[in-house]
Amino acid sequence: MAVNTTPEAPLPVGQVSRLIGSWIDRLGAVWVEGQITQLSRRPGAGVVFMTLRDPSHDISVKVTCFRQVFDAVADIVGEGARVLVHAKPEWYAPRGELSLRAAEIRPVGMGELLARLEQLKKSLAAEGLFAADRKRPLPFLPQLIGLVCGRASAAERDVLENARRRWPAVRFEVRNVAVQGVHAVPQVVRAVRELDAMDEVDVIVVARGGGSVEDLLPFSDEELVRTVAGCRTPVVSAIGHEPDTPLLDYVADLRASTPTDAAKKVVPDVGEEAERVRQLRDRARRCVDAAVSREERGLQNALARPVMQDPHRMIDDRAEQVTALADRARRTLGHLLDRAESELTHTHARVVALAPAQTLRRGYAVLQRPDGQVVRDPAEVTPGEPLRARVAGGTFTVLPSAPGEWDGDEGAAAGRTDAADSHDTAPHDTAPTDTHPTDTEA
Repeated sequence: MAVNTTPEAPLPVGQVSRLIGSWIDRLGAVWVEGQITQLSRRPGAGVVFMTLRDPSHDISVKVTCFRQVFDAVADIVGEGARVLVHAKPEWYAPRGELSLRAAEIRPVGMGELLARLEQLKKSLAAEGLFAADRKRPLPFLPQLIGLVCGRASAAERDVLENARRRWPAVRFEVRNVAVQGVHAVPQVVRAVRELDAMDEVDVIVVARGGGSVEDLLPFSDEELVRTVAGCRTPVVSAIGHEPDTPLLDYVADLRASTPTDAAKKVVPDVGEEAERVRQLRDRARRCVDAAVSREERGLQNALARPVMQDPHRMIDDRAEQVTALADRARRTLGHLLDRAESELTHTHARVVALAPAQTLRRGYAVLQRPDGQVVRDPAEVTPGEPLRARVAGGTFTVLPSAPGEWDGDEGAAAGRTDAADSHDTAPHDTAPTDTHPTDTEA
């Protein structure tokens, strides 16, 4: 429970220390995993002092144990070893220090480590951190390469020398870190984050030489794996040798079997690229030459055609056809016009022959009464009634005589007969005249 204090009623240091100790005593014994960084075994002392550190974080705690507890694992446990400690937290009130009183120490075996790594691998894979679609392609020619490696290590030398041998103008931003031990994980994580924050860095290479499984454990740490997964810059893993596969290899955008292989995969070879450029230039030249030759042959074939040799030949051939067709059209039109003229002449002749005026020219006359009606029968006329006679030359007036007055009955009969004959043979609008015999003769 919280302690109520005021500036007027503060707690003494001793009481605060005792309160902290009482609170810590309530925690009870716990199992703790860590890595031994410091080990002190004084001759004749009955207590062994150790420092247990978290490999993934910069956190450590002091551990004490009786000599007989440590002697049980002294042959297999030393500095740098990963152990499991069953201990009870203790508070040393006089100096205000927290420590763990170990009752049992167990070394973490290789099989157990591998089993934990396999379990962590499956968990991270289930989250999709190892998915192939997350991996980004490396730039063809990086301008600045970030390198995370040990100080003055063989891995650093292999990467730098091989990369500069392949492309002399390549530049590096090197971060030297601890690549094994308790300080490896935080330093590598910090270096990767620094390089990823630099906009000019195009690719990051994390390199380390070969080593035992314990030496490569920092590169299977969960914090480092998640840091690399969150990088926006492509990351290349070059840890150990070909058989070594820490979890960093699965999450990285590209895995290199060795640091030398990483230099070959990150930087192109200037000689190979120059040869590739030369081959492409030769191929382009051959393609252009082939295209020009093909077009030249096509042009020669086109010029060799008859139409190109004598361009006016086709026009001359067509001109003869046009002339022949024009003559044919002219003759056809002439025939049509001649036929139409002949038909028109015949029609005109028939029209002229059938015209009333032509009938009058043949000696016939048309008698009309004063009201304009045409006389078609002698019975329609009374003696002495004036009639108008129309002949080819004009009109004049006549007076009809009584029957039998003109040369006797025989002449009258003859006159009626002529009139009847004239009536039968003349057109419907013509009639013979009775004025004078000469007017009715044909």
